[in-house]
Amino acid sequence: MTVALAAPYASIDAVLAGLQGCGYHADRRLAAAVFLALRLQRPLLLEGEPGVGKTELAKALAAALGRPLLRLQCYDGLELRDALYEWNYAAQLLHLRAAEGASPDAQTMEHEVYQERYLIRRPLLQALQAPPPGAVLLVDEVDRADEPFEAFLLEYLGEYQVSIPELGTVRAAVAPVTVLTSNRTRELNDAVKRRCLYHWLDYPERERELAIVRAQVPEASDALSAQIAAFVGRLREQPHASAFQRAPGVAESVEWARALVALDTLTLDPEVVSDTAGVLFKQRDDVAALTPDLARELLAPQDA
Repeated sequence: MTVALAAPYASIDAVLAGLQGCGYHADRRLAAAVFLALRLQRPLLLEGEPGVGKTELAKALAAALGRPLLRLQCYDGLELRDALYEWNYAAQLLHLRAAEGASPDAQTMEHEVYQERYLIRRPLLQALQAPPPGAVLLVDEVDRADEPFEAFLLEYLGEYQVSIPELGTVRAAVAPVTVLTSNRTRELNDAVKRRCLYHWLDYPERERELAIVRAQVPEASDALSAQIAAFVGRLREQPHASAFQRAPGVAESVEWARALVALDTLTLDPEVVSDTAGVLFKQRDDVAALTPDLARELLAPQDA
């Protein structure tokens, strides 16, 4: 039987404060989604562009709740033994060899080798068996896994339980806080979406991005942080955004701020922007598209 613990936060404002205390600056809509996921004990599916803070939310939530973070990084070909469990075959074989002289019957031998002590637990099973107050499970980039894995997830997402043929059904002692992330490299199955609360995580508005940069890179001056937030914000806006394959995410803004501090940069200029374009962009064509002339245009006062 799954134990329902009291909701850790009494309001959306409390969620906002809790996440901010761990260095994550959420907007109110995201905080509302987190609050409802906690109150209703439902998985939360976050979709959005790479680098907007989906994974970081799970990390901050685990820290805010004081729960261990269990991360399942998805990829094409992800198998059950990587996500849920596998048997320690070497230990089972040693047990069988040690028992050869005793000549137990086949049923007894099967019972002995399929005991929990021979079970190697992976993130999903660890999350279900975590002691109070439970764990935060991050199923990261679920869109990279294949459809059979999605089908397997349905039992976990809907009932916080899984079936192990040799042991039976394993139910959560405490409902884990579950966060799934997707970069939308492919569309997820509707059955997965129906079992989750959903939130699209967009690029932050300028003031929130500025707060994130200041929190993550306190060594940067206020003036430089403001320039970074304004410059990246303009990069994402039309007509400039159409010049790039992918706009920089918040993760790139923070990394750029760290790089600029390492270069002892006091203020942005076209030369330093051009020199550090490889921090903001990860595609050759995008780096080339950020020309000094474009940098100069983006750095100019908006009312000019």
